[in-house]
Formats: sequence, C-alpha cells, structure tokens
Amino acid sequence: MAGTGIRIEEFIINYQGRNFLNKMIMASRIAAAFTVATITTTIAIPALAAPIFLHCGRMIDVRALEVLPERTIVINNKKIARIDRGYTAADTTNGATLIDLKNHTCMPGLIDLHVHLSLSVTASSTMESFSFNPPDYAVRGVANAEKTLMAGFTSVRDLGSAPGVGVALRNGINQGIVKGPRIQAACFIATTGGHGDPTNGLRTDLVAFAGSDRSVISGADEARRSVRQCYKDQFDLIKIATTGGVLSLAKSGDAPLLADEELAAIVGTARDYSFQVATHAHGAEGMKRAIRAGVQTIEHGTYLDEEAIALMKQKGTWLIATLSAGKFVVEKAKIDGFFPEVVRPKAQTIGPLMQGMFSRAYKGGVKIAFGTDQGVAPHGENAREFEYMVEAGMPPLETIRAATLYGATVMGLDKLIGTLETGKVADIIAVAGDPAKDIAMMSQVKFVMKDGVVHRQP
Repeated sequence: MAGTGIRIEEFIINYQGRNFLNKMIMASRIAAAFTVATITTTIAIPALAAPIFLHCGRMIDVRALEVLPERTIVINNKKIARIDRGYTAADTTNGATLIDLKNHTCMPGLIDLHVHLSLSVTASSTMESFSFNPPDYAVRGVANAEKTLMAGFTSVRDLGSAPGVGVALRNGINQGIVKGPRIQAACFIATTGGHGDPTNGLRTDLVAFAGSDRSVISGADEARRSVRQCYKDQFDLIKIATTGGVLSLAKSGDAPLLADEELAAIVGTARDYSFQVATHAHGAEGMKRAIRAGVQTIEHGTYLDEEAIALMKQKGTWLIATLSAGKFVVEKAKIDGFFPEVVRPKAQTIGPLMQGMFSRAYKGGVKIAFGTDQGVAPHGENAREFEYMVEAGMPPLETIRAATLYGATVMGLDKLIGTLETGKVADIIAVAGDPAKDIAMMSQVKFVMKDGVVHRQP
C-alpha cells in the first residue's frame, strides 16, 4: 500500500489469510486465461450474414388457416428474424438482399412424410432389383433428392431405401455434399414372405443363396433384435408392414402380417430407443392391430373401417394416405407388362379405393398429414397429392397445413419448422398465384429456401 512500506500481498495475508491470497492469485490467472481465450474466439468468429428480405404478395398462416396480404419476411442467420406487415425497405447498400415475391404466395417449406428417394418405379423395376447394387440406388437417390427440394419439399421421411442409402443420403445432405430435403430415414422391418421381404418370388436356390435378412423377422425375439440393429445403424424411425402391399411379389395386398406379440416387441423396443413407428397397412385387421399397439402413423389405410377410425381417434394415430401412389398404380396396371402379373390385380383393386377411404377418414375426424409414396409415383411431382386431397373433400388450406405444421408435428420438429413464425428455421417456399383459390398452384413452386439458403427463385 502506498506510503506504508507494506506490500499488497502482506496486507491481504494479514487481514484475510494466505488461503485467500492463493485464491485471489488463481482467480487472476483464470481471468487472464479467459480473456485471452475470449479474444482469440472473438477473432475467429466470422461476420454475421446479411439479412434477406422477402416481399410476399400473400403469406399463408397455417395455424389460423388464413392468407395474409403483403408481408415482409426477414431472414437472418438461417432463421426468421421477424415478419412485418406491408413491404419493409431493405438496406441493400449495406449488403441486405431483397427478393421480390409480390406476385407469389409464401408459406412454410413443404413436408412429405412418405417417400422412397432411391426408388423409381418403372416397367424395368423388377429386373433392376436383380441387377442394381446399393451404389446404383444411391446415385438415383441423389438426383431424386434434388428434384424433391426443387418442388418445394424441404423435409421428408424416407420410408425405405436400398441398404444404407437412406442414412448416407441424409448425412450427405446434412454435410452440404448433396442438395436435398431434410431427411428422417426409416429402417424397414418386414416379415417372412410379407411386404418388403426381398426374397419374395425368387427360386429356392436363390433364396438360400441370399441367406437370412436381418430386417426380415419371425417372432418377438427377432423383432426386438431388428429394432436394436436399426438403432445401431443410425436410423431415425422404424417402418413396419402389418399387411400385404401392392407392389410386393406376393398374392395378398391386405392380409395381416404381424402378430400382436411381434407388434408389442417392435413398438416397445422402439420406444426404448426413442423411435416412432410408421406402419404400412392396407387391410383393416392388420391396421387395427398396429393402432392398438401404439404406432404413430398408418401409411395408406385403404380398407379403413369405422372401428379403425374410432381407434385412431382414441389413440391419436395419424393417417398418411398416399393418394398419389393409388392413382399411379391404377394407371400403370392398364399397361400390359408394366407390373408383374401377381401385382396387377392388387393395383387394380386397391388403387381405386384410396380416395374414398381418405374422404371417410377426413369426415370421421382422423388426424391427417401429407404423404405421397413418391418413388412409386414420380419424384418432383409430390404436389399432385394436394389436388387429390381436395378432390376427396379436404379444403385447400387444410391440405397445406397437413404438409407443413402437421408434417413437422409428426417428425417431432414443430418447434423448428412447419410455420412462418419469428425464431423458426427459415424453410420458406413461394408459389405462383393463390393456392387457396386454385390448389393446382402448389405444383408451380417458384421460390425455395431451406435453412436460410435460397435454392430456387423467380
């Protein structure tokens, strides 16, 4: 201390003790180190991105089901910073970007809950299944992912791709290597001889050569093992088939496939690993078993009956109707040789029933979200589903809510995406015209932004 001849260390020791001095010295060293680290970190932080201003002629509020006139959406650092009434001026001299969408309708990025990005059903598909390897499907998946994004679908659930492809495609998109939608990749668990068994229709010696597929199960123990393998392989959700399917090389498209104990094992084990379960189901009995077991979504739902509707409402189960797939298989079944003969009668029978089922479900109060089964129908044409949903009785704005807020809810991402609100991730699209008046405008996507990055604009 000045004028006393006593050093500051001695003063502190005399009044507070040596332990206090040691703590003070240590605190000063930590503070100095923290200051250096803070300075270093501050220097390493890049400059914040300049804001993007979207001048939207109309904006859809999917919560309120309203079309709002003249809104400005301001995007900063991948998120919606604010939404203004009218057209807010953008300071472009300081780096802000202005995108004129005054002749368009802005809405949240669309969500398709049922796609197969690595698949494309053609007359050659059956033969390709014998000659294609996973890398062949992966290449196709890259192209289809970009088509999907450009069509305005910024998020999807991939409900079955060639082994390893769905997870790899998801990772490649997340890393910025591949252009495509946000993906949740499903691990498909099938039953012996059921929909999804890759050895259906093969000669006996080829089945033996193929060996057992760990994704094909019989019994509760194998079901549990398969779910655990899905977790190990880093999938996002489980898909099962509780009834036959249209395109599988098996006779029945609606027979039940999983016993109650197998379903309980799958759903229970999935719950342990925080997996949701999506269920392919056409037939009523297999559908009802799955609903009782606690699955999240019913995919297709063709033979939905009154009991199934009541169960879905009781359990809160979602319907993903995939009307696009029904339309596609009906048309292609008319072409000789397009489908194997075991498939053709199923397509002719099941396909025409799907829109009627959708109408019953909607009128019955079932929760409905948007899904197409693209990969059966062509990728990039996902928006045709809106037209089929409207034809079946759902109002246009409700179909858009099904593909935004409700899709995000099913994916567990509704805190991040699915609505245009301050703080949400900037997944935004714009279409020509007003889809509330003409739902076909949903196929006229002119602007696509995902995670604040513009991928398409007028």
